Order: sequence, then C-alpha cells, then structure tokens
Amino acid sequence: MTPAQFVNSLKATKFDDVFNPYSDRCEVCDLEDAPNLRTTTLVKVLQAAARARVDAFWIGRDLGYRGGRRTGLALTDDVHLPNHATRWDLRVTRATRGSLIAERTAAVVWNMLSQVSAPIFLWNVFPFHPHMPSEPFSNRAHTRNEREAGEEILAELIGMLRPRHLVAIGNDAARTAERFAQRAEVIHVRHPSYGGQRDFEQQIQSLYYLKAKTDQLTLS
Repeated sequence: MTPAQFVNSLKATKFDDVFNPYSDRCEVCDLEDAPNLRTTTLVKVLQAAARARVDAFWIGRDLGYRGGRRTGLALTDDVHLPNHATRWDLRVTRATRGSLIAERTAAVVWNMLSQVSAPIFLWNVFPFHPHMPSEPFSNRAHTRNEREAGEEILAELIGMLRPRHLVAIGNDAARTAERFAQRAEVIHVRHPSYGGQRDFEQQIQSLYYLKAKTDQLTLS
C-alpha cells in the first residue's frame, strides 16, 4: 500500500461522534479546503517517513480537539505543525484559521522530540477525533469497535514503514502496541497528562540518552 492509498482509506472511514480530519470540515475553525490540506500534509509526511529508516513510532490514544483534529497529525497542535514539517524537511499549509491553538500534551511531546535526532513517526491507536455526542469540541476515549478499527490501520502502517520500536504513550496505547510485539519492540512510557509529565520526560530521556544530552542514542 502506498502512502496515498493509505490516506485514501483513512478518508473513507466513518464513525458516529467522530471527526475525521481528512474528510470532515469544521465550520468554526477550518479553512474551506481544510480536509484536502490535512490529507496532503499526511501523505507528504508518510512519503518522507517511507524514505527514512523509521526508528520508532510514538503512539498516543486519539486525536484531541485542540491538536490532531486541527492538524491531522498525531500529538501535534497548530503551534508545533511547523516543527513536524521541518522534522521531515517539508513545507505544509495550516488548515485552520484564527489564532494558533496550543495543546499541552503536544507541547510536552515536542519538547522531548526536539532533543531526539532519530526518525520518529507519530501516530495514535485511533487516528481520528472521538467526541461526546453533539459536543464536537470535547474529547472522549475511543470505543472497542473504534480501537479494533484503529489497530487494523496501525497494522497497515507498521507494514508500510517497518519501525524498529513502538513507544506506547500511556496505558491505552500500550495495550494496543503489545498486539504488535512480534513485529517491533514495544516500550511503554507514561502519558504526560494527569501528573505524568516528569515521568514521561525521564523515560524518554533514558531511552535516547546515555549520560548527557550530547550523548544522543537511537534505541537498540
């Protein structure tokens, strides 16, 4: 499956009370062609990742309404969209209008990611934004059916990019990542929300650093 074919399959995925950033447009926040902009961005990132030797996937749970719902990129808000593009040597166009919206989890993740040179691809167990009924600007955990669909998508992605490691951010991501333990090494780190920021930062640092920040390593 090519990156374009993969994203086309994402575009065709529909669930109730789920925003699909590659086919849905938010009338409040999005530019007119936002779904196409997000689709183009993800295809570019996937193409760049396919050319690289991806060291690891960092896997979260779902897209959030302040982050991936707007950018179409996991663990990435408006503020860090340029960082994500630069990491893959790309130019991308923001799909939302108005002020930049920040997401706390994205800020913590990108603070650590900026210190890691290894090729890291960001993803989620459920690669869309699940929300409460009639509350599009809310977050909820994905359902069992949504998780199963997300795991099928993740399997395709692993086959395409062949990461050496799966870094599961939080318990939900860890449960899914363990299903792919025969295809890549699974490392579980704490989610940075709900008091977990310090643990997350220390765990990521221990994975990619030996003694000092100048002694950067890839996972082995």
